[in-house]
Amino acid sequence: MKYKDKKSERGKVKEIVEDEETIRLKENIYVVFVECESPGNVGFLARTMGNFGLNKLVLINPCTLKEEAYYQATHARDTVENAMIYDTVGEFVKDKKIDFIIGSTGAPGGSYNISRIPLKPEELAKSMNYNDKIAILFGREGNGLTNAEVDMCDLIVSIPTDPSYPIMNISHAAAIILYEIFKNRNEFPVQGLEESTAIEKEYLIKDMEELIDNLNIPEHKKKNGLKVFKNIVNRAFITGREAHTLIGILRRLNLKIKHGDEY
Repeated sequence: MKYKDKKSERGKVKEIVEDEETIRLKENIYVVFVECESPGNVGFLARTMGNFGLNKLVLINPCTLKEEAYYQATHARDTVENAMIYDTVGEFVKDKKIDFIIGSTGAPGGSYNISRIPLKPEELAKSMNYNDKIAILFGREGNGLTNAEVDMCDLIVSIPTDPSYPIMNISHAAAIILYEIFKNRNEFPVQGLEESTAIEKEYLIKDMEELIDNLNIPEHKKKNGLKVFKNIVNRAFITGREAHTLIGILRRLNLKIKHGDEY
């Protein structure tokens, strides 16, 4: 996916070139909704997929897709229109030659239910091979995946939620899982968010040191003040633009102190 430079209300968009691994991962992921009961949830799921650049939606024995599904999908309407429909998970897996099946569940098992021992979403992301054809299964709104469907899966993923209300809406669960998969692969498509370089931070600290040296305070307070500023700079995420802005202000202050009203 590429973003061309252009002005918008949210800033200047920059060109982003995805690495081959990310492109292939997006091409190889199928999001599978098993026996959906609400057309609206199909739309919400398609919209969530679109947020992460996915468009291969598979519906297993779905309900009738009414206008609500397309309406809730908003800009991912095409994903709903092009959804692949199968009678069973097995039929889909065989037809698309799926290599790796991931099942999602809000009812994880323990040592006595080995099939349902889950990974957390962040652990799942580390276990995926971008060269595999991957299916991520989301179960029925009411009953989730059956034990037979779970047994088909190579991995189970579950989101740690409060035990008093553990089952999440499918689009919310999908958003968390997909976020963990892509969080280290996608960038903000806006210029100016790159972290400042070591040299930029060095100039920033040097200008602050000069400013502090011009103050009429004891030497130990100057030393402590500079140390605190260094800690803040090194601990904080300061963008290159922010660093340059601060450097400009500090230099103007230093000139003001040295030359008075001329600056």
